[in-house]
Amino acid sequence: MRLLVIEDDTKLASLLQRGLTENGNAVDIAPCGEDALWMAAAHEYDAVVLDVMLPDLDGFATCEALRAAGVWSPILMLTARDAVEDRIAGLDAGADDYLTKPFSVAELRARIRALVRRGAGERPAVIEVGDLRLDPATRQVWRGAEEARLSAKEYALLELFMRRPGEVVSRLELLEHAWDIGYENRSNVITVYVRYLREKIDRPFGRHAIETVQGAGYRLRADGG
Repeated sequence: MRLLVIEDDTKLASLLQRGLTENGNAVDIAPCGEDALWMAAAHEYDAVVLDVMLPDLDGFATCEALRAAGVWSPILMLTARDAVEDRIAGLDAGADDYLTKPFSVAELRARIRALVRRGAGERPAVIEVGDLRLDPATRQVWRGAEEARLSAKEYALLELFMRRPGEVVSRLELLEHAWDIGYENRSNVITVYVRYLREKIDRPFGRHAIETVQGAGYRLRADGG
């Protein structure tokens, strides 16, 4: 594997480089977030190890910038800050895993292997389809610059649509995504909630994003309407 380690502590960076190259990996070191951005743009890395405490951009900002630049390599964040809030901030910034210091290099290698097995598919922190935006961390939705206030069920259905733009989603898939297995009223609840969604993200803006596909289900237009 080719790995990028973003760490400003030269002693720790050297230790990580030595520990990760023992298995035959190629390891590049970036001492700051700015260097990491151009290095990740210039080379394709199988995984990124990112320290939170950096001299310019911190790890959270660097992670967000990498994702914004279209770098989808798995990111593992390292930090001495083990508060739950910090872990949540790192994961919501786009990281895939979080390891607190001190740690075992053997565990670090194992976590990197696990991340690489999952692949480097696109996993944006904020989902965008046309001018529709959805933030899973804050559960906020916007059409352009205007925020749409959705109920929990409306949000759940829209999230499924936005993760599969242009695809037909069946009524059963929508039902199973937003309601638990004990829910029995399967008559017209999806029809009702799709109508609610249209009233909040389509009609006020003169859009027709959610299409009915007769006999199959519904589809969110790939351009967001």
